[in-house]
Amino acid sequence: MTNDIKEKDREYRPLVYVASAYSGDMAANTEKTKQYCRYALEQGQIPLAPHLMFPLFMNDADPEERELAIFMDVILLGKCDELWVFGDRISEGMKTEIDVAKKRRQKIRYFNASMQEVRHD
Repeated sequence: MTNDIKEKDREYRPLVYVASAYSGDMAANTEKTKQYCRYALEQGQIPLAPHLMFPLFMNDADPEERELAIFMDVILLGKCDELWVFGDRISEGMKTEIDVAKKRRQKIRYFNASMQEVRHD
């Protein structure tokens, strides 16, 4: 980063939790999550997607480590201004995140796989 950071880039940016499927085709889902994070960034947000980071040092196939990762996800979700849910499928992990955000009365926004906001009841 240069010293010429634009003033606009120094403005407040809300922290948003990016929820999207990881299980299944993990390689393709990881690439999609990167695109979702880029989209959030371009919308003036600071994207947080723990499922991009935790698999680098945790084993999702180990039930104890998966449970710990979800626990940590929920802690991080609590630090965020909003939950943004991406994709056309809600995984079990995403359902947990959505349920927690609802209990906390956090704002939840839903987007399809093409990053178009959709109404969700």
